[in-house]
Formats: sequence, C-alpha cells, structure tokens
Amino acid sequence: MGNDETWEGEGETAPRNQMSRAFTYVILGGGVAAGYAALEFVRRRGDAAPGELCIISEEAVAPYERPALSKGYLLPEGGARLPAFHTCVGANDQLLTPDWYKEHGIKLILGMKIISADVRRKTLLTSSGETISYKTLIVATGARALKLEEFGGSGSDAENVCYLRNIDDADKLVHRMRSCPGGNAIVIGGGYIGMECAAALVANKIKVTIVFPGKHCMGRLFTPKIAEFYENYYTSKGVTFIKGTAVSSLEISSGKVTTAILRDGRRLPADMVVVGIGARANTALFEGQLVVEKGGIKVNGQMQTSDASVYAVGDVATFPVKLFGGDARRFEHVDCARRTARHAVAAAMDPSGPAGDIDYLPFFYSRVFALSWRFYGDNAGEAVHFGDLGFSASSTPKFGAFWVSAGRIAGAFLEGGSPEEYEAIAHAVRRGAAVPDVAQLAREGLAFVVRDGRSPAARTRPRGLSGGGGGDEPSYAWHVTVGVAAAVSIAALAYWYGRKAPCLVKRGF
Repeated sequence: MGNDETWEGEGETAPRNQMSRAFTYVILGGGVAAGYAALEFVRRRGDAAPGELCIISEEAVAPYERPALSKGYLLPEGGARLPAFHTCVGANDQLLTPDWYKEHGIKLILGMKIISADVRRKTLLTSSGETISYKTLIVATGARALKLEEFGGSGSDAENVCYLRNIDDADKLVHRMRSCPGGNAIVIGGGYIGMECAAALVANKIKVTIVFPGKHCMGRLFTPKIAEFYENYYTSKGVTFIKGTAVSSLEISSGKVTTAILRDGRRLPADMVVVGIGARANTALFEGQLVVEKGGIKVNGQMQTSDASVYAVGDVATFPVKLFGGDARRFEHVDCARRTARHAVAAAMDPSGPAGDIDYLPFFYSRVFALSWRFYGDNAGEAVHFGDLGFSASSTPKFGAFWVSAGRIAGAFLEGGSPEEYEAIAHAVRRGAAVPDVAQLAREGLAFVVRDGRSPAARTRPRGLSGGGGGDEPSYAWHVTVGVAAAVSIAALAYWYGRKAPCLVKRGF
C-alpha cells in the first residue's frame, strides 16, 4: 500500500502517512498463542497477502514455547536455546522460525511496544509514534509477573532478584545461578513458578529455601495430602520450606540482596532471590473499551470480545467453559493458549463456519525431578484420594485424587500415570463419570475409571453442564491427542527435557 492511501474505519476515513500501516488481521502479543494463531491462519488461508497479517510483540524474538524457560533453558549444561523451541514444537508440530513467517507472508513487528489502543477507530499506537490499523484484532497479550512492590515490598531492581516470564528474565536467572554455585537462593512463592524454579536451582547445585504464606505449596490446586508428598520429595532434594509467613523486606548492599527478612523476624542469607508470586493479565490497553471480567478480557464461545472486531486468547481471555455450565474462567496455561488461539482464528476467518463455541477441558501438567502429574477439570467438591501418598525415596509414586461434585467426577489429578490412565481420567472428567458411592471410588481409585481404557461409570452429562451435542467427541479426541503429546511436549527438545535432565523435564504453567 502506498503512503497516500486511506484506511476505511468505522464509518470514517483517516488519512495515512509515513507513520502508519494497515493490516487486515493483527495479532497483538508474541507469546505461545501468537505462534499457534499464525499457524492456524496459514493452514486455513494459505500464505498471507501483503498487508493481510502481522504479529506485534514487545519481545525481540519470534513466538516461542514459553514452558521451555523454566526447564530446559535453566539447565547447568546444554541448556535449550532458540531456535530449537519456537512455536509450535510444543504440540509436536512445525517449528516456526522467523524465516517461516517471512516465507508465508506474515509480518513480524518485534521489539515494539503498543502504548495505546483505540477500539472504536481500530488503531494501535506504537511507542515509536506509528499508528497500526486493523480490521480484525486478536489480543494475545498474555500476563505479566507480579512484582514485590505490588504487595508493599521492594527490591525488584536489585541485581540478584529474578522473575521468570520471558527470555530476558531467563537469561538473568541463568547468569545469577552461574555466579553463585553452592550459594543460597530464596524462592518467594510456593506456586508453579516457585516450585519449578526451585527444581532448576537444585539442578544448578544451589541451596534453596522456599518461603510462602500459605499452609502448603500449590495451594490453588493441591490438597494438603498431595502437597505433603511433593514437599517431602523436595525436602529429600535439600529444599527447605518455610510456610505461614512471608518475606517482609530485603537487605541490599552494593546493588545486591544479601539478606531476606521474614515477617516473624528471621533473617535468611541470600545470594539470589527468585520471585514467583503470581501473574496478572495484560488488559490495561483495553480497560474501559472492552468488557473485563475475572481479571481478563471477557469473550464469548467464539473468543470474541464485546467488540465484534476484537478477539482475545490465552492468559488474557476470560471465556465460558461448557464443562462448568458456562461459567467464565481465565486460565494461565500453555494448553489453553494453544487451543484458544486456534479457535479464535477459525472463528474470525469464518464467523458462520463450523467452529462453534469452544468446548475446553481444563488441563494442567508438570514434571519436576523424576515426577510427572496431570490434572483435568475443576478441583471443586469433595476430594477423594487414592494410591499411596506416602513418600519413599526408593519407590516410583503413583497416586491421585478425584473431585466429586453433585455425584459426578468434576476433576482428576494423577501422578505417575501411563498415557492410557491419563486418557481414562480425562474421559471421566469430560463425561462427568457418575459416582454413586464415594467409598467405592476411594477403594478402587484408578480402577474405577480404567476399564479397557474407558470409564464404566461414565454417563453423558446433562445438557447445560458440558454442552452436549456432537461437539463433545471431537473435543475429547483433541484433548487426548494433546494430552499425550504434552507428556513429551517440546519433542524437539527431548535432548534437554529428558536424557539430559530427568529432574527438569517439563513445565506445567
């Protein structure tokens, strides 16, 4: 397009100049969702025409599989590095290098910050003063790590305080670990990032203390019994847990933290600090313009926002979950980013097509040390544990829990399962396996749902609870495929994720 062309907006025409560009489709954000959206576009449309599709990212690199950062990237030797983990290798799919985008006509605008968005005019303003116009916008801005300062703390700018959200963060963390072998690391937070980074620190021969105010680790997902097992396992690896308190302040000398002071007055020596205290969806550009709910941009089953020309996907999207009776939820997980991105592209390119409303089965997973677990569904209702939750350093653990709500399995967790067993629990959750006797479920455990790879107790969930209709089976089959793929996710990184580091295999969130 020439610089003297005009861009047709909402009933108005704005002159273009040398500081403006126009695209039919714009993907805002350069994380996991952006890569999967781009691949879906190409598969449905073929190569993009000039001015048809662009991706705008603050990061300086093409979209990549973010889970690699908390695992393979942090290895003491032979760590994963780009281009090996660009999307979409995490789903055993194509590796989308920068050249791939160029070959398919997709414009990558990297290292670019958007400072404002005008949904009515369909424009984005960059930090360089350029205006980028769109006809359809896919918001994939993800989430940002919460900082200590947001909880009344300080010290985020210290040289040895680390967060983990992008490659720059990972590079800083690697540098700090290499600079203090055998030193003391304080991990603030007992959630996914805290637990995964703790495993990485142990692999780098650093002494780890995890501090968090909750009663047990992974408080949003784990039951106390499940958490006890993992805490005992980490303790066997030399990790110290300090629970029920928090870091009140950090003592800094010459730009580095030297001591972490707890609320109860204890002082912990620190050569480095890793902060994992949660994340917040990047909605700021659209607040007051799009409906925001439960911390994310509210979308319908097509991933379409309150403005018909804007879609939202991944961490930033709050969408209705059929399995939960249409209750709107927001998920910070790579599986959700991949699937919502694909669905949004399908809906945006063919609004009257067969995509229908998304039917998402919430799915989380993690591998640390020699452990591997998956969770499906919702941890709502009564938790029914099964298997041996007692820790033994010499045994291979296999245990789990079902969550029973209204007489049906609403969620399932399994440590150490086989692909067939994971498939069976996913199927039980998807179908809402009936549980006439909770005591029987506790006695039988996996056997309750594993009968020839299917659930004997499964019954079709009533309409309105899972969506019903023909959309269930395709969606379930997709999840089984992705679930199995996730067990070896980022297959191209098997060298780093498996053989090189049995203690650092995979990221769940």
